[in-house]
Amino acid sequence: MDVLDLLNSRPLVNGEEQDALDQRWAREHGGDGSAAELELLRQARDLLRDVVRGDSSPVVVRPLLDGVRQVPEVSAAGLEWSVETPPHARLAVEAVLDWAALEKDLPGRLRACANDECQLFLLDRSRANRARWCSMAACGNREKARRHYQRNH
Repeated sequence: MDVLDLLNSRPLVNGEEQDALDQRWAREHGGDGSAAELELLRQARDLLRDVVRGDSSPVVVRPLLDGVRQVPEVSAAGLEWSVETPPHARLAVEAVLDWAALEKDLPGRLRACANDECQLFLLDRSRANRARWCSMAACGNREKARRHYQRNH
């Protein structure tokens, strides 16, 4: 599960918030689309959005990990860890684990778009760590045009 896909499942379209989390979304990401699964995904998305924005402490995701276990599996290829969780919670747990891995490997690189009129998030993979927009073509150009207009009018 890509946490960025989950975070970006609540975009603004023509100024109105949309919720893309539905049975089809869940199935496309390997889930079953059950009501329990979708409820946990929405909860995980909302908690992670607040954490990434800095509005909440990471401890708020702890309840999503209740009953989750990592189990070692040793094979000829080496040691791997598998996650054991109730089936309806798997996608939400994977999103939390993906977020935690990103915070460990690329701290501060997962962030909200700098456009106040956008609700999307980005993962900055640039060397300089200066990316600000979910999309330069959309939000970046709009913001640059807005600033240009304000300077010249």
